[in-house]
Amino acid sequence: MSYSFTEKKRIRMNFGKMADALEVPYLLAIQVESYRKFLQLDVQKEARKDLGLQSAFRSVFPVLSYSGNAALEFVEYNLGKPVYDVAECQIRGATYAAPLRVKIRLIIYDKESTNKVIKDIKEQEVYMGELPLMTENGTFVINGTERVVVSQLHRSPSVFFDHDKGKTHSSGKLLFSARVIPYRGSWLDFEFDPKDILYF
Repeated sequence: MSYSFTEKKRIRMNFGKMADALEVPYLLAIQVESYRKFLQLDVQKEARKDLGLQSAFRSVFPVLSYSGNAALEFVEYNLGKPVYDVAECQIRGATYAAPLRVKIRLIIYDKESTNKVIKDIKEQEVYMGELPLMTENGTFVINGTERVVVSQLHRSPSVFFDHDKGKTHSSGKLLFSARVIPYRGSWLDFEFDPKDILYF
């Protein structure tokens, strides 16, 4: 222990003021940047890449009629201004969202012609609904409540085989099981009991 030379008092050591060893990165940058790329609002409508919302519309369109006489094509989408700002949405219990309008082109083909001859083309902007916007904090305001996106691990679709290492049954017999995880739908579990009867 160290003492001061004049009054024989203990010198107080301060360990609270430590220099920052590492600069803390902006942890929300991944979420904010991902949503910015999803919307592509800062990109010209003609120069938008085929990802995010643009990719979602491109995967659905064009929609063809059963007879083949009409086709509905996607041209571009436009996000309007939100009605309320973030603070007002929280007070009113509203969702912080912007109106999504999509410009759609209807192409009508001539029924009498054997090859597809265009008879008429109509283009119109259609209101598709409200699209929630991300705040600068990386959150969404839904019905006045601030919500956060939580990433989850997703189990890859396949078949998994396992056994209990002989710990379940007193004789030490291995009890095997299998789990089928499809791309869509519910998981299937298959299990053997000690009498080798299969359950699923």
